Amino acid sequence: MTSLTAIFGSSQDDAGDSEKLLELYWNRAELKKEFANLREETFKLKDQIKTEQGNTARAHQKFEHIENLLLDPEWVYSVVVFYQLRALNLRCRAKLAGFAEQLKQQREKRQHSRMLEEWSARRQAESEALEARIIEQREEKQMLEDQLQAERHRFAMMGGLMRFFRGRSMKKLLDRIADDIASAQQGEAILQSELTTVRYREAPDTAGLDVGSKRSINLMILSYAQELYLHFEDDNLAALAKESGEKSVGAVRYGSKSDCDFVLQKIVERTDCIGKANTVADLLKQRAVLLAEGATYRFDDEAVPASNSVSTLFQLNMQGEPRRKTVNIIGENYWDIAKVLCR
Repeated sequence: MTSLTAIFGSSQDDAGDSEKLLELYWNRAELKKEFANLREETFKLKDQIKTEQGNTARAHQKFEHIENLLLDPEWVYSVVVFYQLRALNLRCRAKLAGFAEQLKQQREKRQHSRMLEEWSARRQAESEALEARIIEQREEKQMLEDQLQAERHRFAMMGGLMRFFRGRSMKKLLDRIADDIASAQQGEAILQSELTTVRYREAPDTAGLDVGSKRSINLMILSYAQELYLHFEDDNLAALAKESGEKSVGAVRYGSKSDCDFVLQKIVERTDCIGKANTVADLLKQRAVLLAEGATYRFDDEAVPASNSVSTLFQLNMQGEPRRKTVNIIGENYWDIAKVLCR
């Protein structure tokens, strides 16, 4: 037997070898899986490197392009004007975005406050109704307790013969009154639990704005965008600022040095006075009302008006008298208005 074991090996040795082979197999499978993941990650990193190299090359080309323009006496002043117009465009975008965000927050806060008031009123009415039912339940229980005490007293005052004949019916009556008292107590406990639930009910979260509110906000945003356009309308600054945000440097030339100095001076003048000018809220609201009269929407649940229906620009004086002209602020996306409108 010993010699056979030496030749063929034992069953325990075979089992151990099988387990080692199986372990090696699974280790090999895991290594292949990890290797495949590393290859995939390597390919992704190589793609990212190529993308970054492309971005770096484009940035370098852009830098060289700007450098060449600045070295060219015929272009250097146009480059300065271009970036000043772009700065003006960005400033107007920021002012419009800030106005839109403030308007949305105010409307959401107002709507949430109104919703909380309505919710509080409903909770108060529900609490008062439950309190009234609790009082009724207590009064009913008190009446039953008084009745029970009276019946017990009457039973105690009965003579022996009367007690003998009416004892069973009186016991049933007393038991029924006691059951009614227990039922009233249980009902009061249920009502108290409901009242506690109502009193400690959490207020609802802020709900999103409805379509009507969004439309009203969008018309006010458009009204303010028109106000910005009117402020920079002279000398075509509004259109030039919009153009600078859509084109690259070197795509537009603004003329000679004197022409560029004139544009720069106008930019400074109009930019300085925009911070000093107090836009009257009533005029913005009045313009929004005028815009609403012609605004149309493709769908009932759409908040942004069709651009051609609000392409009339209203210039209002302090008396509210409008002068009209056609400028499609939404259609031409002045001040990047598409990004700040409520959807």
